[in-house]
Amino acid sequence: MTIKHRDVTAAGLRFHVAEHGPADGPLVLLLHGFPETSWSWRHQLLALGEAGFHAVAPDLRGYGGTDKPPRGYDGYTLSADVAGLIRALGASDAHVVGHDWGGALAWSTATLHPKAVNRLTVLSIPHVLRLQQALRSDLEQLRMSSYLAFFQVPKVPENRLVAGDLVSELLHRWGGPGFPDEETESRCREAMAIPGAAHCALEYYRWAFRSRLRPSGIRFLRLLSAGVHVPVLQVHGERDGCLKVSTAEGSGRWARAGYRFEVLPGVGHFPHQEAPAKVTELLLG
Repeated sequence: MTIKHRDVTAAGLRFHVAEHGPADGPLVLLLHGFPETSWSWRHQLLALGEAGFHAVAPDLRGYGGTDKPPRGYDGYTLSADVAGLIRALGASDAHVVGHDWGGALAWSTATLHPKAVNRLTVLSIPHVLRLQQALRSDLEQLRMSSYLAFFQVPKVPENRLVAGDLVSELLHRWGGPGFPDEETESRCREAMAIPGAAHCALEYYRWAFRSRLRPSGIRFLRLLSAGVHVPVLQVHGERDGCLKVSTAEGSGRWARAGYRFEVLPGVGHFPHQEAPAKVTELLLG
Protein backbone atom coordinates (compact mmCIF):
# COMPACT_ATOMS: atom_id res chain seq x y z
CA MET A 1 0.00 0.00 0.00
CA THR A 2 1.16 3.52 -0.76
CA ILE A 3 0.50 6.88 0.83
CA LYS A 4 -2.70 8.45 -0.51
CA HIS A 5 -3.27 12.14 -1.14
CA ARG A 6 -6.54 14.06 -1.10
CA ASP A 7 -8.11 17.37 -0.10
CA VAL A 8 -10.13 17.79 3.10
CA THR A 9 -12.29 20.80 3.94
CA ALA A 10 -12.00 21.99 7.53
CA ALA A 11 -12.29 25.33 9.34
CA GLY A 12 -13.33 26.94 6.07
CA LEU A 13 -10.14 25.93 4.23
CA ARG A 14 -9.10 23.24 1.79
CA PHE A 15 -6.26 21.20 3.29
CA HIS A 16 -4.07 18.85 1.30
CA VAL A 17 -3.46 15.70 3.35
CA ALA A 18 -1.31 12.60 2.97
CA GLU A 19 -2.68 9.50 4.67
CA HIS A 20 -2.07 5.82 5.18
CA GLY A 21 -3.79 3.03 7.09
CA PRO A 22 -7.41 2.01 7.69
CA ALA A 23 -9.92 4.85 7.75
CA ASP A 24 -11.54 3.37 10.86
CA GLY A 25 -8.25 3.01 12.73
CA PRO A 26 -7.30 5.29 15.64
CA LEU A 27 -6.38 8.67 14.19
CA VAL A 28 -2.82 9.94 14.44
CA LEU A 29 -2.49 13.49 13.12
CA LEU A 30 1.06 14.51 12.16
CA LEU A 31 1.77 18.26 11.98
CA HIS A 32 4.89 19.45 10.16
CA GLY A 33 7.09 22.42 10.97
CA PHE A 34 9.03 25.10 9.09
CA PRO A 35 10.16 24.93 6.28
CA GLU A 36 8.57 21.57 5.54
CA THR A 37 5.31 20.01 4.35
CA SER A 38 3.44 16.78 4.99
CA TRP A 39 6.17 14.97 3.00
CA SER A 40 8.44 15.17 6.05
CA TRP A 41 6.27 12.53 7.78
CA ARG A 42 6.57 9.93 5.00
CA HIS A 43 8.40 7.40 7.21
CA GLN A 44 5.93 7.64 10.07
CA LEU A 45 2.89 7.60 7.78
CA LEU A 46 3.88 4.24 6.35
CA ALA A 47 4.84 2.65 9.67
CA LEU A 48 1.80 3.89 11.59
CA GLY A 49 -0.56 2.95 8.78
CA GLU A 50 0.86 -0.57 8.58
CA ALA A 51 0.39 -0.86 12.35
CA GLY A 52 -3.34 -0.23 11.97
CA PHE A 53 -3.56 3.48 12.67
CA HIS A 54 -5.20 6.04 10.42
CA ALA A 55 -2.13 8.21 9.98
CA VAL A 56 -2.75 11.62 8.41
CA ALA A 57 -0.28 14.43 7.70
CA PRO A 58 -1.76 17.71 6.43
CA ASP A 59 0.00 20.62 4.84
CA LEU A 60 -0.64 23.33 7.42
CA ARG A 61 -2.47 26.58 6.61
CA GLY A 62 -0.39 28.46 4.05
CA TYR A 63 1.89 25.55 3.15
CA GLY A 64 2.16 23.13 0.25
CA GLY A 65 -1.14 22.23 -1.41
CA THR A 66 -3.28 23.79 1.33
CA ASP A 67 -5.09 27.11 0.92
CA LYS A 68 -3.08 30.27 1.58
CA PRO A 69 -5.43 32.90 2.99
CA PRO A 70 -4.06 36.36 3.83
CA ARG A 71 -4.81 35.99 7.54
CA GLY A 72 -5.50 33.40 10.23
CA TYR A 73 -1.95 32.77 11.42
CA ASP A 74 -2.68 33.48 15.06
CA GLY A 75 -2.61 30.76 17.70
CA TYR A 76 -6.37 30.66 18.14
CA THR A 77 -7.13 30.11 14.45
CA LEU A 78 -4.30 27.65 13.85
CA SER A 79 -5.40 25.55 16.83
CA ALA A 80 -8.97 25.60 15.52
CA ASP A 81 -7.61 24.35 12.18
CA VAL A 82 -6.21 21.28 13.92
CA ALA A 83 -9.38 20.57 15.87
CA GLY A 84 -11.43 21.06 12.70
CA LEU A 85 -9.26 18.63 10.76
CA ILE A 86 -9.78 15.94 13.39
CA ARG A 87 -13.56 16.29 13.04
CA ALA A 88 -13.37 16.47 9.23
CA LEU A 89 -11.42 13.21 9.21
CA GLY A 90 -14.31 11.52 11.01
CA ALA A 91 -12.78 11.23 14.46
CA SER A 92 -13.78 12.68 17.80
CA ASP A 93 -10.17 12.87 18.98
CA ALA A 94 -6.63 12.00 17.90
CA HIS A 95 -3.10 11.37 18.99
CA VAL A 96 -1.61 14.68 17.82
CA VAL A 97 2.06 14.63 16.85
CA GLY A 98 3.79 17.88 16.01
CA HIS A 99 7.27 19.00 15.00
CA ASP A 100 8.57 22.58 15.34
CA TRP A 101 5.61 24.87 14.53
CA GLY A 102 3.41 21.79 14.31
CA GLY A 103 4.51 20.98 17.85
CA ALA A 104 3.57 24.46 19.05
CA LEU A 105 0.12 23.93 17.53
CA ALA A 106 -0.09 20.52 19.18
CA TRP A 107 0.56 22.08 22.61
CA SER A 108 -2.01 24.82 22.03
CA THR A 109 -4.68 22.54 20.51
CA ALA A 110 -4.45 20.18 23.47
CA THR A 111 -5.06 23.15 25.78
CA LEU A 112 -7.70 25.11 23.83
CA HIS A 113 -9.53 22.06 22.40
CA PRO A 114 -8.92 19.38 25.04
CA LYS A 115 -11.64 17.00 23.84
CA ALA A 116 -9.96 16.77 20.42
CA VAL A 117 -6.65 15.37 21.70
CA ASN A 118 -6.18 12.04 23.49
CA ARG A 119 -2.39 11.96 23.48
CA LEU A 120 0.34 14.43 22.60
CA THR A 121 3.81 13.99 21.09
CA VAL A 122 5.98 17.04 20.41
CA LEU A 123 9.29 17.04 18.57
CA SER A 124 11.95 19.76 18.75
CA ILE A 125 9.80 22.36 20.47
CA PRO A 126 9.24 23.27 24.12
CA HIS A 127 5.96 24.49 25.52
CA VAL A 128 5.41 28.05 24.30
CA LEU A 129 5.68 29.47 27.82
CA ARG A 130 8.93 27.61 28.44
CA LEU A 131 10.35 29.01 25.19
CA GLN A 132 9.45 32.51 26.30
CA GLN A 133 11.30 31.95 29.57
CA ALA A 134 14.41 30.80 27.72
CA LEU A 135 14.38 33.75 25.32
CA ARG A 136 14.31 36.09 28.31
CA SER A 137 17.03 34.41 30.36
CA ASP A 138 19.36 32.39 28.09
CA LEU A 139 21.71 34.46 25.92
CA GLU A 140 22.82 31.46 23.87
CA GLN A 141 19.23 30.53 23.03
CA LEU A 142 18.54 34.16 22.16
CA ARG A 143 21.52 34.11 19.78
CA MET A 144 20.34 30.85 18.20
CA SER A 145 16.92 32.43 17.70
CA SER A 146 18.21 35.62 16.07
CA TYR A 147 16.48 34.61 12.83
CA LEU A 148 13.19 35.54 14.56
CA ALA A 149 14.10 39.23 14.36
CA PHE A 150 15.10 38.90 10.69
CA PHE A 151 11.75 37.27 9.92
CA GLN A 152 9.98 40.46 11.03
CA VAL A 153 11.57 42.46 8.19
CA PRO A 154 9.18 43.03 5.25
CA LYS A 155 9.81 41.22 1.93
CA VAL A 156 13.53 40.44 2.36
CA PRO A 157 13.11 37.09 4.15
CA GLU A 158 10.34 36.12 1.70
CA ASN A 159 12.69 36.76 -1.20
CA ARG A 160 15.46 34.68 0.35
CA LEU A 161 13.10 31.80 1.14
CA VAL A 162 11.76 31.80 -2.42
CA ALA A 163 15.30 31.91 -3.81
CA GLY A 164 16.11 28.91 -1.61
CA ASP A 165 19.42 30.02 -0.10
CA LEU A 166 17.88 30.76 3.30
CA VAL A 167 16.06 27.42 3.32
CA SER A 168 19.31 25.55 2.74
CA GLU A 169 21.16 27.66 5.31
CA LEU A 170 18.63 26.95 8.06
CA LEU A 171 18.33 23.23 7.30
CA HIS A 172 22.11 22.79 7.55
CA ARG A 173 22.39 25.00 10.64
CA TRP A 174 19.56 23.35 12.54
CA GLY A 175 20.00 19.73 11.52
CA GLY A 176 22.45 17.16 12.85
CA PRO A 177 25.48 15.69 11.06
CA GLY A 178 24.69 14.69 7.47
CA PHE A 179 21.34 16.48 7.36
CA PRO A 180 19.76 17.32 4.99
CA ASP A 181 20.18 14.91 2.11
CA GLU A 182 19.73 16.27 -1.40
CA GLU A 183 16.08 15.23 -1.75
CA THR A 184 15.03 16.75 1.58
CA GLU A 185 16.79 20.01 0.79
CA SER A 186 15.23 20.12 -2.67
CA ARG A 187 11.74 19.37 -1.32
CA CYS A 188 11.96 22.13 1.29
CA ARG A 189 13.26 24.66 -1.24
CA GLU A 190 10.41 23.74 -3.60
CA ALA A 191 7.87 24.09 -0.77
CA MET A 192 8.97 27.66 -0.05
CA ALA A 193 8.98 28.54 -3.77
CA ILE A 194 5.23 27.82 -4.12
CA PRO A 195 3.54 31.21 -4.69
CA GLY A 196 2.45 32.67 -1.37
CA ALA A 197 3.95 29.92 0.79
CA ALA A 198 6.99 31.86 2.03
CA HIS A 199 4.88 34.82 3.13
CA CYS A 200 2.34 32.59 4.87
CA ALA A 201 5.07 30.64 6.66
CA LEU A 202 6.56 33.87 7.96
CA GLU A 203 3.17 35.07 9.18
CA TYR A 204 3.30 32.38 11.88
CA TYR A 205 6.44 34.03 13.27
CA ARG A 206 5.17 37.56 12.77
CA TRP A 207 1.94 36.99 14.65
CA ALA A 208 3.85 35.37 17.52
CA PHE A 209 6.18 38.37 17.69
CA ARG A 210 3.56 41.10 17.25
CA SER A 211 1.05 39.59 19.65
CA ARG A 212 3.24 39.70 22.74
CA LEU A 213 1.95 43.13 23.80
CA ARG A 214 -1.55 42.86 22.35
CA PRO A 215 -4.56 41.91 24.51
CA SER A 216 -5.35 38.91 22.30
CA GLY A 217 -1.78 37.61 22.51
CA ILE A 218 -1.57 38.12 26.27
CA ARG A 219 -4.86 36.28 26.70
CA PHE A 220 -3.64 33.43 24.48
CA LEU A 221 -0.57 32.92 26.67
CA ARG A 222 -2.70 33.10 29.80
CA LEU A 223 -4.92 30.33 28.42
CA LEU A 224 -1.88 28.18 27.64
CA SER A 225 -0.81 28.35 31.28
CA ALA A 226 -3.60 25.87 32.05
CA GLY A 227 -1.44 23.14 30.56
CA VAL A 228 -2.54 19.90 28.89
CA HIS A 229 -4.43 17.04 30.52
CA VAL A 230 -3.34 14.14 28.30
CA PRO A 231 -0.10 12.10 28.35
CA VAL A 232 2.79 13.98 26.73
CA LEU A 233 5.89 12.58 25.02
CA GLN A 234 8.51 15.19 24.19
CA VAL A 235 11.39 14.29 21.84
CA HIS A 236 14.44 16.47 21.28
CA GLY A 237 17.66 16.03 19.33
CA GLU A 238 20.90 16.37 21.25
CA ARG A 239 22.45 18.28 18.32
CA ASP A 240 19.49 20.57 17.65
CA GLY A 241 20.90 23.79 16.19
CA CYS A 242 17.67 25.75 16.61
CA LEU A 243 16.52 25.00 20.16
CA LYS A 244 18.77 23.83 22.98
CA VAL A 245 17.98 20.70 24.96
CA SER A 246 17.98 22.84 28.09
CA THR A 247 15.34 25.07 26.47
CA ALA A 248 13.11 22.09 25.78
CA GLU A 249 13.56 20.79 29.31
CA GLY A 250 11.09 22.05 31.84
CA SER A 251 8.05 21.77 29.58
CA GLY A 252 6.73 19.01 31.82
CA ARG A 253 5.50 21.75 34.12
CA TRP A 254 2.54 22.17 31.75
CA ALA A 255 1.84 18.43 31.35
CA ARG A 256 -0.81 17.53 33.92
CA ALA A 257 -1.44 13.88 33.04
CA GLY A 258 1.98 12.25 32.58
CA TYR A 259 5.16 13.36 30.87
CA ARG A 260 8.16 11.69 29.26
CA PHE A 261 11.21 13.48 27.84
CA GLU A 262 13.47 11.70 25.34
CA VAL A 263 16.79 13.10 24.06
CA LEU A 264 18.13 11.47 20.87
CA PRO A 265 21.95 11.40 20.69
CA GLY A 266 23.55 12.78 17.53
CA VAL A 267 20.24 14.05 16.18
CA GLY A 268 19.46 17.64 15.22
CA HIS A 269 16.25 19.63 14.83
CA PHE A 270 14.49 17.13 12.50
CA PRO A 271 14.36 13.82 14.43
CA HIS A 272 11.44 12.39 12.42
CA GLN A 273 13.66 12.62 9.33
CA GLU A 274 17.10 12.17 10.88
CA ALA A 275 16.17 9.17 13.07
CA PRO A 276 12.85 7.98 11.60
CA ALA A 277 13.00 4.45 12.99
CA LYS A 278 13.58 5.68 16.54
CA VAL A 279 10.79 8.25 16.33
CA THR A 280 8.40 5.65 14.93
CA GLU A 281 9.36 3.28 17.75
CA LEU A 282 8.56 5.98 20.31
CA LEU A 283 5.22 6.74 18.67
CA LEU A 284 4.19 3.10 18.56
CA GLY A 285 5.40 2.60 22.13
